[in-house]
Amino acid sequence: MNTDRHRKQQGFTLIELLVVIIILGLLSALVAPKFFGKVDKAKLKTAKTQIELFGSALDEFRLDNGRYPTTSEGLEALRSKPGALANWDGPYLPKQIPQDPWGRPYVYTSPGEHGPYDLVSHGPDGSAGGDSNIVSWQ
Repeated sequence: MNTDRHRKQQGFTLIELLVVIIILGLLSALVAPKFFGKVDKAKLKTAKTQIELFGSALDEFRLDNGRYPTTSEGLEALRSKPGALANWDGPYLPKQIPQDPWGRPYVYTSPGEHGPYDLVSHGPDGSAGGDSNIVSWQ
């Protein structure tokens, strides 16, 4: 009887704890890559959506002013009036211009090589010529 009471007061054995830790490690090894893959896809989708929204604001700017902002005016022309544009009716974006999802500024050039303007996020690798670039013309 005394041994039964003593046995009920014991905690987990070292082997039981190790088995639980191993099981938790295996589960996290299976789940973590899937989760982080979703985060990367979400960042790509966010960059594409932001570029599309910038495109709409740039088109509205062109309708009002007869041209797109120059490279030197940049995307900031969507928030504050550049120079003496008589028909500027902004701001064309309700909030400040965000960085891309990787914390870098979008690259805007006008006139662009692929259209009236080019708008690019250099993606996760941050390099200008990589396959991971998110662009306005595709």
